[in-house]
Amino acid sequence: MGEDRGLVSDMGSIIRHSARGTVRGGLAAWTRTALALCLAVFALAALPVCCGAQENPLGNVDTPVPPPKPKTPEELKPVIEGAGNVTAEATSHRDARLRVDVNLVQVPMTVTDPMNRLVTGLEKENFALYDNNIGQTIRYFSSEDAPLTIGIIFDLSGSMSSKFVRARKALTEFLRTSNPQDEFFVVGFNDRPSVIVDYTSDPDDVEARMVMLKPENRTALIDAVYLGVDHLRQAKYERKALLIISDGGDNRSRYTEGELRKVVRESDLQIYSIGIFDNYAPTAEEVAGPDLLKEICEMTGGRLFNVGSDLNDLQDIASRISQELRNQYVVGYTPTEAAHDGNWRKLKVKLLPPPGLPQLTVHFRQGYYAPSE
Repeated sequence: MGEDRGLVSDMGSIIRHSARGTVRGGLAAWTRTALALCLAVFALAALPVCCGAQENPLGNVDTPVPPPKPKTPEELKPVIEGAGNVTAEATSHRDARLRVDVNLVQVPMTVTDPMNRLVTGLEKENFALYDNNIGQTIRYFSSEDAPLTIGIIFDLSGSMSSKFVRARKALTEFLRTSNPQDEFFVVGFNDRPSVIVDYTSDPDDVEARMVMLKPENRTALIDAVYLGVDHLRQAKYERKALLIISDGGDNRSRYTEGELRKVVRESDLQIYSIGIFDNYAPTAEEVAGPDLLKEICEMTGGRLFNVGSDLNDLQDIASRISQELRNQYVVGYTPTEAAHDGNWRKLKVKLLPPPGLPQLTVHFRQGYYAPSE
């Protein structure tokens, strides 16, 4: 019996010793496991930093988009009329018309000489204005560099690939030579149009976005101009303009040329175009492209500038258009016939230049729609 108790005592000592060894071994194993987990966590935390160094930094460029301006119930109606003494708001709804309040009709104009150079320094007495062939008394005259809202319609179709860099530089030149108070937005288009830079007065916002783009696919030019006209409804300034930079005709739009002519005619804006046309136009759309751009520009008092094959002229032309917009004459008058019939009223301007000047040319919009009862 005593031997049995001794054996049991010895076995208890062995068990206690083994338990202590097991605890120590478990603690060591747990310590090693915890250390391995810590190292893994640190490695995972460092991984995004390493990956971030491989990303394109331009991918993080974010052009802020201001919230849409609230519209009054009157502005949401399909028929938009002017108020007080200002020209009516532009609209591109299919069933609506721009109607100018008869209290004051404003007409922006540009004057050029036989060398196609700007002519400044003229006075109110040098202009005669006719509304439906009836002479009008000019009640408002200005030649100041007033700010305006400008929409850029930029071609991003595949045919622009070899011209994209220089076209982008031309856009930068235009923006940087504009009035610092001007606001602008950019509509880019290929298969379909999209507002890629919303209202801003900072050229850097536009440059940061444009450098990330790549020309591809087909050309929805008409849809893009339509979208630009519509977006000008949110303009801050009364004076509004579109600048189109494109190399050819339309081959993808949902709207037709006739619908575009209609909405442009009804809208109170000027359209300028920089046409980067190829010497050989392989399709009917490209053949018709220059004529369509010229027509809608002249309809609004703007102009088409044909670059042709010499792309080195792009920046000079962009700067020239900017200067034209900053050196316009604006005349205002109250029509002597205030018929509220909603009809188209044709405008005509004659120059009465001072003696000694050569033959001058005046560029102005062709007319407006009168309000209806």
